[in-house]
Amino acid sequence: MKIGLYFGTFNPIHVGHMIIANYMANSPELDEVWFVVSPHNPLKEKKTLLADYHRLALVRIAVEDNFKLRASDIEFGLPIPSYTNTTLAYLKEKHPEKEFSLIMGEDNLRTFHKWKNYEQILDNHKVYVYPRVTTAKEKGVETQVQHDNIVLCTGVPVMNVSASFIRNAIKEKREVKYLLTPAVEKYVDEMNFYR
Repeated sequence: MKIGLYFGTFNPIHVGHMIIANYMANSPELDEVWFVVSPHNPLKEKKTLLADYHRLALVRIAVEDNFKLRASDIEFGLPIPSYTNTTLAYLKEKHPEKEFSLIMGEDNLRTFHKWKNYEQILDNHKVYVYPRVTTAKEKGVETQVQHDNIVLCTGVPVMNVSASFIRNAIKEKREVKYLLTPAVEKYVDEMNFYR
């Protein structure tokens, strides 16, 4: 079975994440996509994060009606900060029958050379890269990593939705309908998240 791992803080998980994951899960390359909820991304500040279990709950709510998508808390029991290479080694040991690959946005590929043991990841796993809308700051920034296991996805819906935009909108009491799935929006509202 071929599993695409979609790592992130998912703070919160939004329709952009869902559309990309569903698209990839229904591609010929993958059988399922697992959302790996990261307790702490070493390249991001932790102060804006909801508690781990709340973000995991949001992902579980988002994927509950899609058998090809799964929420994973695998990193919750691993050392923090979370390093992708450590998680991949642990998953391979736990599920030797599965073939794991990564799903990431084009923006992450630009900083991939900063990841711990990124060469080892590329030597052992495919990395599916979906296009992102580039910011003015990102334009002209070349990807520093080239490898046969990097697969640039074409024909993928390009989403310009960010979790930070959603958090700010909620804080400013603006409408976020259609940016979150209805079940996630309900949970976020009921729990007074991001206000």
